[in-house]
Amino acid sequence: MSDADASLRIACPACHALNRVPAARLADAPVCGRCKAPLFAAHPLALDVEGFERHVVQSDLPVLVDFWAPWCQPCLMMAPHFEAAAGELEPAFRLAKIDTQAHPALGARFAIRSIPTLVLFRGGREIARQSGAMGAGDIARWARAHAR
Repeated sequence: MSDADASLRIACPACHALNRVPAARLADAPVCGRCKAPLFAAHPLALDVEGFERHVVQSDLPVLVDFWAPWCQPCLMMAPHFEAAAGELEPAFRLAKIDTQAHPALGARFAIRSIPTLVLFRGGREIARQSGAMGAGDIARWARAHAR
């Protein structure tokens, strides 16, 4: 079976159900089999601990997570760039945000020491990390370079 024939497990951003989608059909605007919501909406998901497990650990897509906090000015400045990067990187990637103030256990679990910090995961494992605010183009280039 070729990579294009393989199916991927993708968590729905609306109901978090796992869906199987052929890799070759990712760009065809797939919808959730349970709730019929689009699986890709070109914007990052806000994740809590349960959502992290479903979208990062149980899904097959690489997931780029922005660890941030609402009081962090560089985080707030980067937010629209991260949003724009979601439109550029989906459906090859899922982009997500974790508010480290609201979910400190996730920040501690991944030893987040400064924010914003981008962490790229594949199969629930960290494969790359970058701290500091970045523009949309830099975010997309960085993610693609490290996902190989």
